[in-house]
Amino acid sequence: VGYMAAKLMITVHAPEQIPFLHRIFWIFHAVLTFFFISLIAYTKLSHIFIASLNVFLRSYEPKGALSPVYNMEKLDSIGAARLEDFTWKQLLDLDACKNVRCGRCQDECPAHLSEKPLSPKCFLRRLDAHMHEKNDKGIKDAKPMYGMITEDEIWSCTTCGACMEQCPVLCEQVDKIVDMRRYLLFSGKLTGNASRILQNMMNSGNPYGQPQSARADWAEGLGVKIAEEGKENGLLYWVGCAGAYDARNQKVTRAMVNILKTAGIEFSILGTKETCTGDAARRIGEEGLFQMLAGQNIETLKKHNIKKILTHCPHCFNTIKNEYPQFGGEFEVVHHTEFIANLIKEGKIKPQKELNLNLTYHDSCYLGRYNDIYNQPRNILNSIKGIKLNEMEKSLEKSFCCGAGGGHMWMEINIGKKINHMRIEQAAKQNPDAVATACPFCLVMLDDAAKAKGLEEKIKVKDIALIVDEAIGR
Repeated sequence: VGYMAAKLMITVHAPEQIPFLHRIFWIFHAVLTFFFISLIAYTKLSHIFIASLNVFLRSYEPKGALSPVYNMEKLDSIGAARLEDFTWKQLLDLDACKNVRCGRCQDECPAHLSEKPLSPKCFLRRLDAHMHEKNDKGIKDAKPMYGMITEDEIWSCTTCGACMEQCPVLCEQVDKIVDMRRYLLFSGKLTGNASRILQNMMNSGNPYGQPQSARADWAEGLGVKIAEEGKENGLLYWVGCAGAYDARNQKVTRAMVNILKTAGIEFSILGTKETCTGDAARRIGEEGLFQMLAGQNIETLKKHNIKKILTHCPHCFNTIKNEYPQFGGEFEVVHHTEFIANLIKEGKIKPQKELNLNLTYHDSCYLGRYNDIYNQPRNILNSIKGIKLNEMEKSLEKSFCCGAGGGHMWMEINIGKKINHMRIEQAAKQNPDAVATACPFCLVMLDDAAKAKGLEEKIKVKDIALIVDEAIGR
């Protein structure tokens, strides 16, 4: 372009005029450049810098770990009561989102797609509008934050992480929602039966409200070793509340015991000394109860000299692996899909029985998006003779939540469609004989959905451990 302009100038003007024209064009370009630079702060062009800054300053903590609240006894309130209670990075997210506004988050959000009030995009935009209203009108004249964001929006979130997985500038919606839940709970504003669930966890050590003395009843007659305090106990199998109390998941627990025994793996359980990890309490917003349960469990694990923990619940897995280190609980934690995949790879178990099943696999949010475990479950299923694995449209990083996360396993949110019904309908499009899962919550939610939709005879919902146990033919 410059060459063509120069040739034109030589043709049209006398050579002695060219230096003058050069200065004119140079000044014009300089003014134009500075004009556009000045526009950056007032237009969407600012996303060039703010989005880059937001990505650069992203959190390097594990994706599945929420930010802790320390020294709660010294605080006047807990959670985000006002915009000022958010961190500077949380506020930077608002500016980063405002300048992009792509909507990818709400396109993948199960709450939004099931016609609930929450849209991750609108959630951030309204917080941003509130922030700028405070800047323009002053703190006293601005509308309150709770009102611009409704309680129904806050409680609609399943904390599945789909919004954060899709965000091109790495905004984090879940931590803000949980901070707002913390304040709602501090203010006594709970939804549905959340208070009963929290009371069960406080009094009984599990959300089901079942007695602690019955926690190891599932193991009756299996000859499972109970870990002894003060001794080296090797591998600990962390059963979890669902695996201990829910009848459907007790079958998974027993299947896992069979697999471990077949492989000749020495292991133990805590039995009645195991309590809830506190995952649901933390995501509902009861940080104090979570920290109490975490402290108890960490102390118990250390007293029993536990170094390596195996669990089949992604929520237990995520909490112990990613959140207990915040309170001094450093343990090696493996999910049962990782463990089983290694057993098959090493030849310690051999799934030789042909099952002849058309399967589709449902990725658990807390196993996949939060902990990047996608290949191991599929490797296990593909190693079994006669299994044909068909992927759902929404799978892997774009997997659709079962609806149980964020405490929704036990909370009734009677707005819009049921998320688990939507997911089983997505699975049914693959015409499977069964839906494979690797999470006790997903198993319950999808099994309930299959029954509600009249699909229980056509589509079975099975944990991978059950499928493997059947394939090794014990």
